[in-house]
Amino acid sequence: MPLHAQTAIMLQRLAAGPEVDFTDLDVATFRAAFAVPAPSARTEIGPIVEHIIAGAAGPMRLRTYAPLGEGPFPITLYLPGGGFVIGDSDTTDGICRRLARHGGTLVVSVDGRLAPEAPFPCALEDAHAALCWVHAHAASLNGVSSAIAVAGDSSGGNLAAVLAQMSRTRGPEICHQLLLYPALDCRFDTASYRAFAKGYFLTEAMMRWYWRQYLPDGASPDDIRISPARNEALEGLPSATIVTAEYDVLRDEAEAYARALGEARVAVTLRRWEGQIHGFLLMEGDIDDAALALQHAGESLRQAFELLPLGGCPSVQNGLDRRSIGEAR
Repeated sequence: MPLHAQTAIMLQRLAAGPEVDFTDLDVATFRAAFAVPAPSARTEIGPIVEHIIAGAAGPMRLRTYAPLGEGPFPITLYLPGGGFVIGDSDTTDGICRRLARHGGTLVVSVDGRLAPEAPFPCALEDAHAALCWVHAHAASLNGVSSAIAVAGDSSGGNLAAVLAQMSRTRGPEICHQLLLYPALDCRFDTASYRAFAKGYFLTEAMMRWYWRQYLPDGASPDDIRISPARNEALEGLPSATIVTAEYDVLRDEAEAYARALGEARVAVTLRRWEGQIHGFLLMEGDIDDAALALQHAGESLRQAFELLPLGGCPSVQNGLDRRSIGEAR
């Protein structure tokens, strides 16, 4: 499908700016230049509260977004994307509001440490610390400790996928994983990397730069805590919703992971948004598909929570919803 007309306009606007050379880019310069479009409207939800908790290496900020209603609510731990280098609760405020509203879930956004100052596995340690804190304090948050999902976009999707794998042995138990155009492997060798290496917002050069900031010397790309798509033991993982964008270098690795989950008898729904680029969910004021995709994502969370038995998370869910693969609006 051709690029969505609104997306093409957005890319033309970005192309008019100065070209960034990622060969030896300074992190401070990149952060100063990066800007995310603000949502065009605030989604009506319940109270939003800031929390400071004990993270893996010191105080860490969480932000909770309550849905409308009385609760107690199922909980979604949200890991913001940004290549492990940028991104926080402010960046993904619009996404979290939409998920709370459409998912009927308490969304807990995590502001973990960023690379390169805090390289792998710091962000993952912070994400797990947040998961443990949310599980332990669910009642005081007006949440349900036996109904916790993990979610994230881009690099946050990487952390969410790794948490879902870790939870089988380290806990706490997770009932669903929502992965929004996630980065799941750092091989750079897929067809989507070759097709969309330049000109579609997220470039191959940018991804290579992000991974260089995140991975310390000696880190192996084969480590499944870095490349969760390389894990061959996927049985028993929580059900998954995976959202991809057609014109995204990360598309193929995410869709391959969805297929691998299905082959491991994990319930997974894969939704590709045709004509869209990486990061389109952050462009709600400019791209109409952002609101539609976030509604779909929120409803997938609501459905996952509704499928839970009274005792909480199921240990295994079976089947792959192949009808949703490649579906778009």
